[in-house]
Amino acid sequence: MPHTIQLDRYLERIGFTGTARADLATLRTIQQLHPTAIPFENLNPFTGAPVKLDLGSVEQKLVQQGRGGYCFEQNKLLKAALEQIGFRVTGLAARVIFNLAVDAVSPYSHMLLLIDLDGQQYLADSGFGGMSPTGPLLLQPDLEQSTPHESYRLLRQDHYYRLESKVKEEWKHLYKFPVEAHFEQDYEVMNWYTSCHPASHFTNTLIAARAFPGGRYALRNTALSTHRLGHASEQQELSDTKEVMDTLREVFKLNISGIAGLEKQIEQLFQK
Repeated sequence: MPHTIQLDRYLERIGFTGTARADLATLRTIQQLHPTAIPFENLNPFTGAPVKLDLGSVEQKLVQQGRGGYCFEQNKLLKAALEQIGFRVTGLAARVIFNLAVDAVSPYSHMLLLIDLDGQQYLADSGFGGMSPTGPLLLQPDLEQSTPHESYRLLRQDHYYRLESKVKEEWKHLYKFPVEAHFEQDYEVMNWYTSCHPASHFTNTLIAARAFPGGRYALRNTALSTHRLGHASEQQELSDTKEVMDTLREVFKLNISGIAGLEKQIEQLFQK
């Protein structure tokens, strides 16, 4: 029997009301709500704790404990929820090229989802940090697509699709991917590198992101950014460990109680 989650608990966690159906309206609502309620964060890799990808552990952490996670956790939970609602979902993998050359050859290190619905295919991704699309994207190249936050487009690059987002009227490339199914074993290998390897930025940089209506919050080490649609971004340098801890609780709505070593790791950020 396939593993399942407590769907009602998940829908309550993200603030979904009404009846969830396998239709485009439900998909749009879930994709808008999920990244506002379940923040992107890397506190486990940052503190040296393992990132467990079995569905029970992911559900316990992101739904019941009030934590967040990164792409493999976020999209595994989203995939399970969508499948229980009745959607047909395939896991994909991407090469991240954000802040790299557009033709850079990077490893597969990101999970995203493909949904087959009413004869169309849509992308869903709640795990790309501060640039996670807050709406489904039709798998169609050369089409600018709006979401409740930024606009996105897909381009063809060799046998890949390349996802780009419009930021301040400029297109930024995010990642590229083939339409090829990936499986638990693939994500376990990717997850080991991103959560354990000393060269992974998830192991040595504090990262958190959360969308809110009309904008996004982003934390990178001790720098907090607030991006509001149509306004200049606001930057704030947090002053001490307590302010960082308070920001994780209050801005990113994270339950950080009981995370061993977190305070010590944050203290070290101010010593660099």
